[in-house]
Amino acid sequence: MKNRMKSDISLEQNLEKLTKILICPKTGSKLKYDKRNNEFISLEAKLAYPIQNNIPILIVNKARKLKSDN
Repeated sequence: MKNRMKSDISLEQNLEKLTKILICPKTGSKLKYDKRNNEFISLEAKLAYPIQNNIPILIVNKARKLKSDN
């Protein structure tokens, strides 16, 4: 079949588009991509959302809490 979905599309290929449209589900604020940890960061919520199999997991109870700067 010619209508097969591509499974080799990488997150990096769509990163610019994703960072423009993804928002934090808790605060509605913009997310920043953290390449080193492969996650999306919400500075406002102090949460880091993991990326698994090139899919951002934007579920608050699956996010990692960021350490406070204080």
